[in-house]
Amino acid sequence: MGQKVHPYGLRVGIIRGWLSNWYADDRAYTEQLLEDIRLRRFINSRLQNAGISRINIDRTANNITITMHTSKPGVVIGRGGRGVDMLRAELEKMAGQKVQVNVEEIKRPELDAQLVAENIASQIERRISWRRAMKQSIGRTMRMGAQGMRVRCAGRLGGREIAYSETDRSPEGRVPLHTLRADVDYGLAEARTTSGRIGVKVWIYKGDIMPEPKQPPVEVEAETEAVAEGAPEDADAAEGEVQKAASGADEGQG
Repeated sequence: MGQKVHPYGLRVGIIRGWLSNWYADDRAYTEQLLEDIRLRRFINSRLQNAGISRINIDRTANNITITMHTSKPGVVIGRGGRGVDMLRAELEKMAGQKVQVNVEEIKRPELDAQLVAENIASQIERRISWRRAMKQSIGRTMRMGAQGMRVRCAGRLGGREIAYSETDRSPEGRVPLHTLRADVDYGLAEARTTSGRIGVKVWIYKGDIMPEPKQPPVEVEAETEAVAEGAPEDADAAEGEVQKAASGADEGQG
């Protein structure tokens, strides 16, 4: 089952968040969903060489905020910001409302599964041996601190007549597919070759994301008990001061 479920979708709501954040009623839901798909496809086709890993879309009443995570922010922004301005104008024309474009840089692209898959696919398109591309990518990713990695290529590998799949994994580490707290990144890319398309899938395990430990309310209970114990003493002291003041007033009158 772990091999047939998308690693990202399996963990949404547990350690992952949604890639699109907005609310719509039944009539507008389908339109906005299809619009998100069109916007993502347009950005990926327009910026094929920008190293875009994922695109987050947030919607408000009259505004769309698109956040692109890329390893090459300079390619997206362009000289003097003209590239992102032109992209924003085209997206506003497609969406029919105001669009805000944010660009976030991926510091370590070797640990991003989507970028690693696209790198392997581009090497296969340049007729580099797919076995060599897989082993080199696994070595670079493990040196950057990954705790496990698996790569799978499928198709007419090497121009063979019958398509088949080949899987390679890191010699050390593991890739837990069923552990929900495991931070497993997943990427898929396709290499377009003269003999057909070759699919590349990458799984990268970065460790477990543990929930924040709950603090035991011991100190709170101790403070409550201290306040409760001190309350009668404070009340007795206040009552004594009131009695002294009353007796002093009686003596003054006498």
